[in-house]
Amino acid sequence: MNSFWDFIIWLFWFYVVIACIWVFITVIVDIFRDHTLNGWAKALWVLFLVFVPFLAAFIYLIARGRGMAERNAARVAEAQAASADYIRNVAGSSASSSASEIEKGKQLLDSGAITPAEFDALKAKALQSA
Repeated sequence: MNSFWDFIIWLFWFYVVIACIWVFITVIVDIFRDHTLNGWAKALWVLFLVFVPFLAAFIYLIARGRGMAERNAARVAEAQAASADYIRNVAGSSASSSASEIEKGKQLLDSGAITPAEFDALKAKALQSA
């Protein structure tokens, strides 16, 4: 019968295996995302990781860990900037489309094509959609 401590030891080793897999995947992803490495260097790092995984991962983290963090921070900043641009674009187009609808309605009102009541309805609809 397994004891509580056997379960704790099994849980610890399971955690260690998952952490190792996570580190290996992170290193491999960083190798392929790094544009400063040429194809041969990437191939050598991957071969090194396949045949001597723990040593290769430790050497990679020590030798290229700072660059890994900098590349990751640059990707995060780029994603945030893209998200902010998208939000500004979507918010700006909604406001400008409402303003342009009101402007077109005003031109129609001035030309006599619509009545003031129709202009007020068009304006209310445009402001409601904004």
